[in-house]
Amino acid sequence: MGNFIEEIIEKDLAEGKVKNIITRFPPEPNGYLHIGHAKAINIDYGMAEKYGGTFNLRFDDTNPSKEEEEYVLAIIDDVKWLGAKIDKILYASDYFDIMYEKAVLLIKKGLAYVDDISAEEMRLMRGTLNEPGKESKNRNRPIEESLKLFEEMKAGKYGDGEMVLRAKIDMASPNINMRDPIIYRVLHAHHHRQGDKWCIYPMYDFAHPLEDAIENISHSLCTLEFEDHRPLYDWFVEHCEFEQPPHQYEFARLNLERTIMSKRYLKKLVDEGLVDGWDDPRMPTIAGMRRRGYTPTALKKFCELIGVSKANSEVSVALLESCIRDELNAEADRAMAVLEPIKLVITNRDGDYSEELEVDVNPNDESKGKRKISFSNTLYIEKEDFKAVPPPKYKRLTVGAKVRLKGAYIIECTGFDKDENDEVTTVYAHIIEGTKSGMDDGSVKAKGVIHWVDAKNCVDMEVRNYDYLLLPADGRVDFAERMNPESLKVLSAKGEAILSSAQPLSAYQFLRQGYFCRDTKNAGLVFNRIVSLKDGYKL
Repeated sequence: MGNFIEEIIEKDLAEGKVKNIITRFPPEPNGYLHIGHAKAINIDYGMAEKYGGTFNLRFDDTNPSKEEEEYVLAIIDDVKWLGAKIDKILYASDYFDIMYEKAVLLIKKGLAYVDDISAEEMRLMRGTLNEPGKESKNRNRPIEESLKLFEEMKAGKYGDGEMVLRAKIDMASPNINMRDPIIYRVLHAHHHRQGDKWCIYPMYDFAHPLEDAIENISHSLCTLEFEDHRPLYDWFVEHCEFEQPPHQYEFARLNLERTIMSKRYLKKLVDEGLVDGWDDPRMPTIAGMRRRGYTPTALKKFCELIGVSKANSEVSVALLESCIRDELNAEADRAMAVLEPIKLVITNRDGDYSEELEVDVNPNDESKGKRKISFSNTLYIEKEDFKAVPPPKYKRLTVGAKVRLKGAYIIECTGFDKDENDEVTTVYAHIIEGTKSGMDDGSVKAKGVIHWVDAKNCVDMEVRNYDYLLLPADGRVDFAERMNPESLKVLSAKGEAILSSAQPLSAYQFLRQGYFCRDTKNAGLVFNRIVSLKDGYKL
């Protein structure tokens, strides 16, 4: 059984209410897209794809003071990367002449008027949820006078905020959106497409339904916060006299725990230098998630799992991580990397000793076969894999303990060196003969298994371990109070030599560490952690 949007579309098709399905994704080019937009794109494009329809990418570029061409190009790139096939790229600003004509039509019908009261007066006169609004002194201004003033607004006679055009609806409406909303304002600003042609710009609530109507959108799909705006949407398309007025349908927006889902706040992070741009891998932007190593297929799977509903809820970020983890577990090649290295010296092998071992490229994909790795008498292991004084139930390396080196031998620790700061610098151990992986008779028992890197054949690399940008809410509302100081940890690591040839965004499972991909913006060998190995989400 389909979701409620599919049921509506199928009913409309069956009854002949619509013949062709046309949907659109209508972003404002005032920032980069985030994962909430990925859900909307998945729905908008998904409906057009399923029913053989048309999918438009339309920019709601009606506020030049906040819009930039950079955002337009980034949005186009993100939508295509997500896998949506765009039939038309459209711009609301190309309809400004039509919108102006429709505004004039409303004035002529006595359904709009020019008002010059201050913004503060207008706010106070709007009323509350429990009190009706008060009519402006200009509400019954003669039609000819409003036409003249509106033309003068267009001609640039007035300054910003000096005059507005308001729809004449109902100041006593229980829906505050219907209380004579502003539909045009004076704004002397250069537009990224229209240049300086216009000094008046339509408001979103007026422009948006007209854009849908002009494009013959069959099903205008949007999130629940626009539900209270639907009566206004319907009022505009009706009174602006469109032959086939579109209809708006609302679905629940994506709310993801410990994630900022507001372009305004995300822009603030960028502007204040709290992150490394819109594509910082900690950001929930499509660009950031892409750079971090998320894939379009994982994001699509996530959107499918959360489904389409009319009830708002908060989704566990563990579900999102589970989607990329499952994909990478099946597809990512394996490699070993030591993130906080200390040296391990094998004492019963001489200085020239080296041999090749065979390991699986990917144990979940036998078709990838085996690959060779080098093993010598000097290795790197993780700092946390050795304890001079081990805690209870410690199952890694300590003096006298035996562990297996992954894919190699069982070793027994014989000693260690410390520096002047009492930090362990070198661990010593000997190989227990006859314990090579694949040739072990099982007579020697190891406490655990640890990974390693051959110190004589490895690469220096930077590893970036990312965590959530936000701490848990715990009663805190302000994002500034919830910024996670541990959201990025940069480590100087050692990796297998094979990692030197990793392509940007190529993903690996670093054994026992997590899934990582090579960064796209650094010339050096930098790997971003996509997600940890541990899965905290259960279906």
